[in-house]
Amino acid sequence: MPTPHSLPDVLERIYENQLALEAAIMELSLWVAEQGGTQADENVRGSLETIGENAGYIQQSLARLKAPGSN
Repeated sequence: MPTPHSLPDVLERIYENQLALEAAIMELSLWVAEQGGTQADENVRGSLETIGENAGYIQQSLARLKAPGSN
């Protein structure tokens, strides 16, 4: 039977996925900008800013969850 994963471990994987998606979207945004889609690039970068802000909050919360005595 598979070992159950802890909530902090699962949340950390979700956080890592968020960072990977952020990087992939940034690559697409750069490509769009090179093709002349400046408005689309600006819209995407605005969304990426929100992702970045939330990433910091998620990272801090994960650190608290994983801290000894937090359970």
